[in-house]
Amino acid sequence: MADLIVQRPEGLYCPPGDFYIDPWLPVERAVITHAHGDHARVGHGHYLAAAKSEGVLRSRLGQITLQTLAYGEQIDHHGVRLSLHPAGHVLGSAQVRIEHGGEVWVASGDYFVSGADDANTTCEPFEPVRCHCFITESTFGLPIYRWQPQREVFDDINAWWRGNAQAGRASLLMGYSFGKAQRILSGVDASIGPIVVHGAVEPLNQAYREAGVSMPITHNVNELDKAALARALVVAPPSVQGSAWSKRFGDYSDAFASGWMQLRGARRRRAVDRGFVLSDHADWPGLQRAITATGAQRVIVTHGYEAIMVRWLEEQGLQAGAFKTEYDDERADVQKPAGEVESNE
Repeated sequence: MADLIVQRPEGLYCPPGDFYIDPWLPVERAVITHAHGDHARVGHGHYLAAAKSEGVLRSRLGQITLQTLAYGEQIDHHGVRLSLHPAGHVLGSAQVRIEHGGEVWVASGDYFVSGADDANTTCEPFEPVRCHCFITESTFGLPIYRWQPQREVFDDINAWWRGNAQAGRASLLMGYSFGKAQRILSGVDASIGPIVVHGAVEPLNQAYREAGVSMPITHNVNELDKAALARALVVAPPSVQGSAWSKRFGDYSDAFASGWMQLRGARRRRAVDRGFVLSDHADWPGLQRAITATGAQRVIVTHGYEAIMVRWLEEQGLQAGAFKTEYDDERADVQKPAGEVESNE
């Protein structure tokens, strides 16, 4: 039987359904897993995405022809049964389930697998979907990547912020505008002081709030006086590092939140006071659990450490291969020069 998803120059293509999944070149019909810029791009004729992602997609892409599906809702397109299922990555993130000719394939997009005490409260948790073939990301597909409990990370962030506030010093915490920033806001202790967000973050905050995600009150930098700014937590994208905007906070402490902060080299390159290991992608055990839960006998690995993951899969007796994609991951943003806008917030 022919594969249900293949590679084309435009992106991942479903031949029987005549549509693409997260294509990187303009196509007529695109199914979008989530609204990060490396997966959701302008220029497609028609977009299909999870209903929860509508606000962030429109905020980022503007006027597009968008059809949405509730999680688990099925449609039939050219004889292909298609549905979207939670990926746990960011608001509205989805896995794409495709069924045709008795075969079921699932393209995961990016996903996060939480533990019992580690839920990402800003989006629906990852839902394993049984399939014959699973297309998985491998952004953090190395055994070194094992996330500590989320509550411990936020305890560390709160302690850092509290100490800075007591010393009369602002706390600049950098994280990607979409997804990471909202996860930070939902997890910190807002009683410590006021929270300021960068202008790139606030429109996405609004989309999250409209989708029913609870977040604390946030301020524009111009709304607070000097004394309040000296106690503030400032949430901003990585591109502000060393910028004129960041100098408005005077003597501040800076930090970066990313899964890559687990690597000392990444922390050194970022040249920040603190690095907090907080990721919206599955770690090594999470990838293993997710793949096993699908029951898939064939697994195709995309962006990240493809070769290492393929080797591990083959050791488990699975049929494994890789797709070369044009999706970025967080590494590009950790190493990107200051002032350059991040592509995968």
